[in-house]
This record gives sequence, C-alpha cells and structure tokens, in this order.
Amino acid sequence: MTFEETGGENSSERMESVAKALEEVLSSALPQGCITVGVYEAAKSLNADPDNVVLCLLATDDEEDVALQIHFTLIQAFCCENDINILRVSNMRRLSEILGGVKPGGEPMDLHCVLVTNPQSSLLKDPALSKLNRFCRDSRCLDQWVPVINLPDR
Repeated sequence: MTFEETGGENSSERMESVAKALEEVLSSALPQGCITVGVYEAAKSLNADPDNVVLCLLATDDEEDVALQIHFTLIQAFCCENDINILRVSNMRRLSEILGGVKPGGEPMDLHCVLVTNPQSSLLKDPALSKLNRFCRDSRCLDQWVPVINLPDR
C-alpha cells in the first residue's frame, strides 16, 4: 500500500502540496549554496558531514541503469542509518528547471542525487521543510521508506 492509496481523495492534493513544498525548499536553499548535486559529490558530502544534510533526493527517469540503482541503494542505506530524510523524485526535467540545470562551465548537472544541507537555522525552521519532514515521517509509518514525489510541470 502506498501513501497515495491511504489518503483517499485528499492524496492528490497532499502530493501536490508536498511537491510544492519541495520546490520551495530547493528554491530557497539554492541561493544560499545549500545544494549538493551529483552522486559522487553527494557521497563525499555525506561522508564528510552527514549531520549537515537535511534532505536527500534521488531522481531518475531511467529505471534501467543498474549502476545508478546500486549507488541509490548505498546512499539510501547511509541516509537511513544517519536519520536523513530521503525522497525519490520523478520528472528530472522539472528538477533541472528548479536548480538551473547547468554548472557554471555550461556542463549539465548530474541531478540523480541532490542533497539539501543546513547552512543556517532559518532553513531548519522553514515551514516547507517541516512539511517534507512530516511527509517522510508519515510515509515511514506506512513502511514506505523512500516515498516518490512527482514534480508537476509548470
């Protein structure tokens, strides 16, 4: 049973609300330099200071990449062990739009793993982040350890 199945009619509204909260968190964290993108960069950041990470996003539109799935499994295990909330995000195109999509050199970003770190206490008190944390906690209560969020197109 997924989170959406237990919510009835309000589930689509709640998922839309959670997706909007995710966009707000990413949009506010980006200018503060609180976003780490890329599987390799995320692994380095998680290893160096896991207490500084407040959210881990795993995104893919291609479920066939075995190597990527292995990386995801290892990152998920590390996040679970360190009490870091994890969300699986679909719609990488929208995620790319939110995060700017390219590195300063014009090279596309690896958005398969995105970490939100905590630079200031203001982000911790962010209502959008609180909503995401509640959603993750509620999902875990339903044995859905890595809930999926679909970012709607704009």
